[in-house]
Amino acid sequence: MDTATHFAMGFGLAGLAYVDPVVASDPGLAIAVMVATIIGSQAPDFDTVLRLKDNATYVRNHRGITHSLPFMALWIALIGGGTSLLLHHEGFWHILLWTAIAVVLHVFTDLFNTYGTQAVRPFSEKWISWNIINIFDPFIFGTHIAALLLWMTGLVPTAPIFVTLYSMIGVYYIWRVLTHWYLTRKVERMDIEDGRSPEPDGHYILIPTISLRRWHVVHAKKDGSYRIGWYSPDKLIWIDSVHSMEHPAIEASRKHRDIRALLYFSSYTISEVEQTSNGYIVRWADVRYRHRRQYPFVAVVVMDRQFNTIDSYVGWLSPDKMNERISLHMS
Repeated sequence: MDTATHFAMGFGLAGLAYVDPVVASDPGLAIAVMVATIIGSQAPDFDTVLRLKDNATYVRNHRGITHSLPFMALWIALIGGGTSLLLHHEGFWHILLWTAIAVVLHVFTDLFNTYGTQAVRPFSEKWISWNIINIFDPFIFGTHIAALLLWMTGLVPTAPIFVTLYSMIGVYYIWRVLTHWYLTRKVERMDIEDGRSPEPDGHYILIPTISLRRWHVVHAKKDGSYRIGWYSPDKLIWIDSVHSMEHPAIEASRKHRDIRALLYFSSYTISEVEQTSNGYIVRWADVRYRHRRQYPFVAVVVMDRQFNTIDSYVGWLSPDKMNERISLHMS
């Protein structure tokens, strides 16, 4: 999820903690729990600080080890223990419990979007991304804001507000899971019935958008190429077909740390090379992120004719900005 939603969830879990009669009866403990849930709901994303080093380190590690099983335990111990020690020593176990819920819920909800996490490290470094909930979901954020505003009025007891909120969100997640499962298979059937192929060629990935009725579709074919399209009720439209080029410069670029960072994170990439008077420009892009006819999540390496690196970049960048960045190397 996005930072704002995680922040709202921190407050929401502080309200849900009122189902615990010990928390509800002790204002000091309730405040300590709120501090712990707000910090705990943000803690796995503290790896954002890696941007200060360089983009390659950030891309390779964001939502990686800080979302792993050992780090979840570490966040719970540090935040729960620290909050208890500083604010309410007698409520240690209650603070620890709600800290654990905040941390685990953060990682769990991140599994549902396209970016995903490495939640099962150290057992596997696989990126788990279920492609079910958009990174910003208006329903989840909006219902949290509504519940928090109702809480502030004091007109309704706290516990029922947040029990209702999280019950609704639980049902919403179940509905989205079932919808994603059903539509993925429907898209495959629709494509086969259109005469594209007598049987599935590769696999289909439905990617959520901010609209509940519209999904991006990536068809990862067995030959390594991709078709890109979108689905809305009973309509499947293909808008692009892409594949990687073959060139020695592309193979050479695989050794560059910016390219390795992107390839470590994503299994859905294409590459292309452009020859200049000075050498080559190699671009890699993640095809899952198409926006306004562009693929903005890229890794770019500018090389001379001996494949030595002149400049590089990895991260979110529109083609226009990318061209501005490398224009000095085009002459």
